[in-house]
Amino acid sequence: MNVRNILEHKGRVVATVKPEAGIEEAVALMRYKSVGALVVSRDQTIVEGIISERDIVRALAEWGSDIGGMKVATLMSRDVVTCTEADSIGELAQLMTERRIRHLPVVERGALVGVVSIGDVVKGRIAEVESESEAMRELIAHA
Repeated sequence: MNVRNILEHKGRVVATVKPEAGIEEAVALMRYKSVGALVVSRDQTIVEGIISERDIVRALAEWGSDIGGMKVATLMSRDVVTCTEADSIGELAQLMTERRIRHLPVVERGALVGVVSIGDVVKGRIAEVESESEAMRELIAHA
């Protein structure tokens, strides 16, 4: 299973926010969309950064409620790790574990085409294991 399979199942809609948006707007958008991260993009095509719940919690711990007036660009992660539709679930699981990240924007030919979360990867891996298990049971039953 690869990223393309995940996106075919979950869809390609990506929650984005502009870098000049305020943190309060980003938090409200995360809550409204029920997502843990927003891809930062002015045009919903080019990935400029990513801002997650973790980024906001870290900022709150460091600066307290003073972050309310900050812009997304101030707190976003700029060194964004991305993936492609051809990447396998195994590759993503390893990358997400090693880099300690929970969301990967999917980029094809320089354009944002989706986002994959750690939950998507786990669900995909479970589906793979169940499929392999069923195939083994059928093979044994017909042997």
